[in-house]
Amino acid sequence: MKSLVLNAVLFGSALSLAGCASQPSISSQSRPNVDFTSYKTYGWVTPLATDKAGYSTMITGHFKSAVQNEMAARGYVYDANNPDLQVNFYSNIENRSETYSSPTMTMGYYGYRGGFGYGLGIPVYGSDVETRNYKVGTVSVDVVDSKRKELIWEGVLEGTLSKKAMENPGAAIQYAVTQIYTRYPVAARTAAPAQ
Repeated sequence: MKSLVLNAVLFGSALSLAGCASQPSISSQSRPNVDFTSYKTYGWVTPLATDKAGYSTMITGHFKSAVQNEMAARGYVYDANNPDLQVNFYSNIENRSETYSSPTMTMGYYGYRGGFGYGLGIPVYGSDVETRNYKVGTVSVDVVDSKRKELIWEGVLEGTLSKKAMENPGAAIQYAVTQIYTRYPVAARTAAPAQ
């Protein structure tokens, strides 16, 4: 009987640990037959997706800094007037929830009310249901061929946002952009400058 209870507790613990150990999901797509080394300069798409209100936001400043680090590490030079590539970035935060069910076991009682007679403990199986609410952040970086006006690369990162990340968006954006650029078709030649 004790082994059943112990197995139920271990099973529940394994589920809760698996839920906490999530890594960000990164994906990317490249347009076929594009020579990314033929491009030398980059600039920004106008207006940037993070500037929907018609002015430059603080989030935009964090993104620009992070992208500049990654593009410079790959040998690209910033050109505001006539860039080979234009970069755009998006961010989105949404609330999500997950419901978990974990097995439980209790001992039922069968016997006489007055305390006289025989009692029998009967195991009763069920489950506890728990709902967890959390925030998920999605960051996307688009790289566009300026002359052809076509998207040639897109990188996307999606992951659970911690309270610490929400309190320090600059570091969170730098981390996200660095992770996305690990999938970029041109490897970094130098380490991106530390922020």
